[in-house]
Amino acid sequence: MTALLTVRDLTKTYASGLRALQGVDLSIRRGEIFALLGPNGAGKTTLISIVCGIVRASGGTVEVDGHDIVRQWRAARALVGLVPQELTTDAFETVRGTVAFSRGLFGKPPDAGAVERVLRALSLWDRRDSKIITLSGGMKRRLLIAKALAHEPRLLFLDEPTAGVDVTLRRDLWALVRTLRDTGVTVILTTHYIEEAEQMADRVGVINGGRLVLVDDKAALMRKLGRKQLTLALQAPLAALPPALAGLPLALAEGGHALVYTYEAAATAPGSGQRSGIAELLLRLGEAGVGFKDLQTSQSSLEDIFVGLVADPPAAGAAAPTAPSAA
Repeated sequence: MTALLTVRDLTKTYASGLRALQGVDLSIRRGEIFALLGPNGAGKTTLISIVCGIVRASGGTVEVDGHDIVRQWRAARALVGLVPQELTTDAFETVRGTVAFSRGLFGKPPDAGAVERVLRALSLWDRRDSKIITLSGGMKRRLLIAKALAHEPRLLFLDEPTAGVDVTLRRDLWALVRTLRDTGVTVILTTHYIEEAEQMADRVGVINGGRLVLVDDKAALMRKLGRKQLTLALQAPLAALPPALAGLPLALAEGGHALVYTYEAAATAPGSGQRSGIAELLLRLGEAGVGFKDLQTSQSSLEDIFVGLVADPPAAGAAAPTAPSAA
C-alpha cells in the first residue's frame, strides 16, 4: 500500500529553545485510520501544525501525496483538512455560510450540493441557516469537521475531535470517521481517549518527548506488548505462596482466595512454549496440593500499553525508532 503522507527526520525547535520534535520519521498509508497518542506536550499538535502549514519545521521534509509542503505548498495543503482542538468559529456566520467559505479558501468552486452532503453527513442540515453562536458545543464540534471536509481533502487530521462531547455523539463521530475511511479518506487522529484509538485505529503511533517511541499495527501492538493474566479461584485460601511455586510469576489476590499468573500475550503464539508454561503451572499446583475451582483470563488494553510506554521519557539523544514502511 502506497504512502499518502511521508515525514522524514522532522525537527522543530522553538525560539525558547524547546525541542518539540526530534528526528520524527513517519509514513501514513492511504485509506487508514492512524491514532497518534502521547501525553500533553509530547509533540502531537506541533507535528500536525507543520503538515498543515501552520508551523514551520526546523529541519526535515514532509510530503503529501508526493507534494513537498514547502516547495509545493498549494498542492499539498489542498489535500489536507484539519479539525483543531479549539472551538474557533465566526459566531455570527451561518452554518452553511461558513462551510461554503471554507471550501472557497482552498480554491474550490461554489458547490451547494457538496456543502449539503457534508452538512447532512454530520446531522447539521436542519441547522444550515442557524447562526453559529446558537449551536451547542457538540454541534460546533461537528461544524469544525464539516469545515475541514468542505474542500474534499484526502488526508484529514482530527486533533482531539471528541473532546467535550457526550458518549452518544462520540460514537456518532466514530461512525463518521469509519465512513470517511471507507470512501478513501486517510484519517490521523490524536486523542486522550485510549478507548477511541482502540475502537477505531488501524495503526497506532506513540510520541513522547518529541520522539516517536513506537509505530505498529494496533492488533500486532496488543499482541506484542499486551499482558495476559490467568486468575485461579482457589478451593481453600492461602496465607502465602508454597515453596513449590517459587520462581513462577504468581501473586496472591483477593485475600489469598485467588492466584494470578501473569504472562506476555505474545508468548501465546504457536511455537512460543507458553502452553507448556501454563501446563507446568498446573502440574506444580497439583504437586503443591493447591486446588482451584474456577479460572479466567484477561488481557491488557491499549491504555495499559500506552501508560507503560510513556512512563519513562526517552533519554536525551536516544535514537528514535524508524517507522515501518508503508509498502
